[in-house]
Parts: sequence; C-alpha cells; structure tokens
Amino acid sequence: MERDELRELVHQVQQHRMEPDAIEVKTAQGGTPKKLYDSLSAFANRPGGGVILFGLDERKGFAVVGVGDLQRIQEDVASLARNEMEPPVTVEFTVDEINDQAVMALEVQEISHDRKPCFYKPKGLRGGGGAYIRCGGTDRPMTDYEIFGYVSSRSQSRFDEDIVTEATLEDLDLARLTSYLDQLRVSRPQASYLNSPQDEVLKRLAICKQVSDEVKPTLAGLMMFGKYPQEFFPQLMVTFVQYYGTTEDEHTPRGERFVDNQRFEGPVPEMIERALTYVMTSMRKSSLIDGLLRQDIPEYPQEALREAIANAAAHRDYSPHVRGSYVQIRMFANRLEIQSPGGLYGNVTIDNLEEEHSTRNVRLMRMMEDLHIVENRGSGIKAMLSAMRAANLEPPQFDDRRASFKVTFHNHTMMSPEAIAWLNQFADKPLNDRQRVALVYVRQHEKITNNQYRRLNRVDALCAGQELRGLVEAGLIEQAGIGRWTHYQLAESLKQSKEQVPTNNEARILAYVRENGSATNEQCRTLLGLEEHQIYYLLKKLCDEDQLKPSGKGRWRKYIVL
Repeated sequence: MERDELRELVHQVQQHRMEPDAIEVKTAQGGTPKKLYDSLSAFANRPGGGVILFGLDERKGFAVVGVGDLQRIQEDVASLARNEMEPPVTVEFTVDEINDQAVMALEVQEISHDRKPCFYKPKGLRGGGGAYIRCGGTDRPMTDYEIFGYVSSRSQSRFDEDIVTEATLEDLDLARLTSYLDQLRVSRPQASYLNSPQDEVLKRLAICKQVSDEVKPTLAGLMMFGKYPQEFFPQLMVTFVQYYGTTEDEHTPRGERFVDNQRFEGPVPEMIERALTYVMTSMRKSSLIDGLLRQDIPEYPQEALREAIANAAAHRDYSPHVRGSYVQIRMFANRLEIQSPGGLYGNVTIDNLEEEHSTRNVRLMRMMEDLHIVENRGSGIKAMLSAMRAANLEPPQFDDRRASFKVTFHNHTMMSPEAIAWLNQFADKPLNDRQRVALVYVRQHEKITNNQYRRLNRVDALCAGQELRGLVEAGLIEQAGIGRWTHYQLAESLKQSKEQVPTNNEARILAYVRENGSATNEQCRTLLGLEEHQIYYLLKKLCDEDQLKPSGKGRWRKYIVL
C-alpha cells in the first residue's frame, strides 16, 4: 500500500464513521493491542484479505490519535503472524503521519483455499475459539460447521457416496434405473461394464455399494433413483414460502405470516421439476400483445430459476452435518431467494464463480449431467445471467455465507420508466449505456464493485475500471476503499435527488385521484404499467409532499387528496 492510499483510507473511514467489512480500526496509542489474532485470522480467511488501521480511535469519531511505539508494534505483529498463526499469515506494513501523528496500515493477505481456515495456535482450531470469520465489520469465532466447511474443501468430498444402510435395492425405482442404464449404453458405447450384471453396473456407477453380502444404495443413488428418499432423509427436500411483503415480518391483512407454504419431496429430478412448476405458477405475469397473439411474461425467467434450483440441489452439502437442512425458496414482493446448505466449494468464490468450477458432489453431478438436468461445465451461472439480461432484469446476487449459499433474483426492471426519469437529469453527462445501467444499479443497491460492473455489462476488468472512473470524474459516484477493496457508491450530492426527481407519473396519479376520488396501489399499477414497489415509491413520495394521504390498511389501503 502506498502512503497516499493509506491517507485516502483514513479519510474514507473518518468520512463515513464506520469500519467497512475489509477494514478494522485499532487505537494502539498505548502500544500493541492485546488481542490481534482474531482480526489476523478473520482477514486471512476472508476473500481478498483485509487491512488493520492503527492510530485511530473509534470512540472519538475515528480521530487520529497516533501510534505509541511503531517499531514494537511491527515486531509484535510480525511475530504473531509468523509464529502463532496456523498457517502463518503474510502481512505488509505502511506507515505515515497525519496531523503530526503516526498511523500505520497492516495489510493481511488471504491464505489459499486449501490451507483455510487460519487459526490462532494457542487456542486451537476446534473448540478453543482460535478460528475467526469476518461478519458485518466484526470478527466472530467460526462455528464447528464453518470450520468443517473449510477443512472439507481441501480435498474431494465423498459424502454423496455414503452408504444408506437402512435402505435396500427395493427402495430404488426399477423403471427409472432401467431407463437411465439404457440411456448410458447409448451415450457411452465404449463402457463395456454397462453390459455386466445389474448389481455390478450399479456398483460401478456408485448408485450402490457392497456391504458384506448385501448391495446397498448410496446417498447419490437414493436421491436420484429412490422411490421416496425422504423416508431415510426427511429434510433432504425443497421448500417454498411466499411472503406478503418485502420482509418476513410483514403479515397479510388477515394476520397470516405467509401467503403460501409448500414442500417438494421425491427424487432430485422430480423435486426440481415440481418446485419449478409451482414457483412459476405462483409468480405474477404481465401480458404482451403482439398482433392477435397474447404472450404472458413471467416475473422471473424460467431458465434462470431452473438453473438456480438445479444447482442448489446439485451443489448443496450432503454431509451428515447438514442433512437436517433443506433447500429453501423464498418469494417476496420484490425478490426471489434460493438458499442451499453449504457455502461455495473448493477454489470457487463469488468473484470467480463464472470461470472457476469445483464439484462437491461428483457422483450426484455425473448422474444429473447424464439426465441433462445440469451441465457439469460451470455453465449454470452464465445461463442465469444471460436469462436475466434477456428479461431486462439485473443479474442475480450471490451470497456465500460459508454455512449456506444464496442466490437472489430481483424483479424490478433495470430501465423502468421511473429509473429513466431519474437518469434524465444527467442527460448532459457524456455517459454510455453501460454507465447509465450501472448508475441505476448503484442507486438501487447503494454500491457497486468492479466485478459487479463486469457481470452487469459483460465487459472485462479494464473496461469496467475505465468506465467506473468516468462516472467518478463526472461527479456521479464516489470511490470507497482502495485496491482490491474498492467499491463505488452514489455521490453524496445525488443521494437526496433519488427522492426528489419529479416524474410525469406523479402528475398522472394525482390526476387519476382527483378524477376518481381515490386510488389503490393496484389501480396505479394498471394506470402506469409499473411494478408494485415502484408504485409504492411514487405514492410514498406524494404522501411525504402532502399531496396525498393514505386511508385504510393492507390490501384495502387507498390514497386520497389531502
């Protein structure tokens, strides 16, 4: 880190009065802080590593208070990182003076995935609280399952090959198995073992294994070809919950917690198809009239959802630790979430999941690939992104929580009439279409990274960096963080404007209310052709401006002239 980067980092922490996820502040005015191993562990385990800033006091608004003994702190930290952390942590120091006070940045490098988790040796890896993870700007001890997740990623997982001792060959669907084997004999003519006796074939395919004098199904074999796998693993299923609003806390007008609640059981292929069909049926549709034909357009593209549900079933963790957990599909008014047990596996991260590929469940994936349920070539993520772009929706968001992995689809159209109206105030700026889309994304999600810009606009890192800098130079976004921790957020001068930009839609709503005496959210959606959350924004703005006021609650709420 260069000195000017250190100064910029201090400025940003002071400006926002908070510690970003990749930054930890320590005073160190009285010498080496007593407890540093937790931050060293957390940042070494964090994708991209992190920075510890010495010489700022959070209790004083992150004011610069100086570092007591620079030389001693560097010696103590270097010794801690080299001798007491397992594996040893690579650190780099940068020192400068701000307001005649010494400040120091300690860069902690991420360790390779095959050596995680990094932990403090005196406390041990398990049970002693020596391994930490970064969460919401703080360091917390890892759970036993998070530790297991890291350790199991070092070598190929085999839990899908576990023998289901309680099951027998009678628990497999013979017709489904026969069809599968017939298909393999056509697609793999060189595999002569497929013509062996059936028990031998099933063992060679890891659908079954020999146990003493019996042949027993494996977990993968049972999940793919079982008559009813949930007899043995009740929680290895897919659930669907539809909520009324945008949070789990919002209740329906009748006080119910959710609108719908379903579970899908059976073998994996059947679960995927039933869940997909049900979710597609549950979502809202819009209509497009083309000549004499009417086309119903679903809220979320089917191809994207199919890939997400199939990937959740294929890549979830089937280890004994989480066989009591299920794949969850949650539908809210503004988004759809698909969450599966187990974080990303192997060397795959949020940033590289489009290029890198690592399979947790090799046998299960091969069976699903043979049946054309998935493509074991890392193409699922790209298919999701492509389907969302084609529907004019923003890319899905991916969240690796180590204990689980979540995909979130948002249903708001990127270039809605309201977003375009907001963008029109920058018509004099020399922006290309990609920059305009990114500006709408930042407005919606508060920040954007180089990786997110690339995913949003299908460009390389160099182009993304250049165009993001162009938005900074235009005064529309601001850079936060430095180097690999950089992200961009809406300029302070524009944060208020997103609530203040007038649109013709507001005038149309007011005219409708004056003419009809009142209007509901649904009537406004029909009037303007916008989504529910967009109408909510417009109605709230008109109420805040004292032009309308709400009357009634829940679905019966309507708006009248004040």
